[in-house]
Amino acid sequence: MAGLLALLAVAEHAGEFTKIIELSQRFSGFIFPCLGVHPVQEGSPEQQRSASLRDLDAALPVIEKYKDQLVAVGEVGLDFTPRFVSSESDKENQKQVLILQAQLAKALDLPLNVHSRSAGRPTIHLLKEQGVEKALLHAFDGKPSVAMEGVQAGYFFSIPPSIIRSEQQKLVKQLPLENICLETDSPALGPEKQVRNEPQNICVSAEYISKIKGVSLEKVMEVTTQNALRLFPKLKSAIRP
Repeated sequence: MAGLLALLAVAEHAGEFTKIIELSQRFSGFIFPCLGVHPVQEGSPEQQRSASLRDLDAALPVIEKYKDQLVAVGEVGLDFTPRFVSSESDKENQKQVLILQAQLAKALDLPLNVHSRSAGRPTIHLLKEQGVEKALLHAFDGKPSVAMEGVQAGYFFSIPPSIIRSEQQKLVKQLPLENICLETDSPALGPEKQVRNEPQNICVSAEYISKIKGVSLEKVMEVTTQNALRLFPKLKSAIRP
């Protein structure tokens, strides 16, 4: 298993919740569940749309039911990619969905797993406005200067294997190692475009960060693991001495 100690299984809509909970129960202590409503939802099979408050209706009771098992609320966030956002009301709907989930995470004392495509600045500003203290911004595509606002707020940024071919290299140069986690976002964001990504490719992220930072691979693995345990303390049960 390439040395993997735990996996976070992250939902995007209520239709996935049961499957993720079942996986976490079947592989207890290895797969850990995160439930949340993503800013982009399926409309018809060929069409994706911005999330709305209706999408939370089915999600919130299930999150409440399994709240003690969750390691995070996610994947939540903002996605202002033009093909998903046709008006300011779409953006406002996404913000309202994120605000409610941020408030829920605070009430449950859980971190947020955050998506922020084409919306780095508004996402970080909204999280700060809502008083969110524990957040992981995955595959962040905003400016490094905006990310540093997140660092000042105590947020973490996770780096996928696609780092080897992405603009995120500039981000990693500026981020303190103490604010970096590793992710694969499988099956997406692999080292090669349009090739299915696998959890074992997390090693690619670690190796590339070590090159950019000029520190040993062991140092990257040690610090990012400790960062993940600080952010997701329920993972400690998977880390055996």
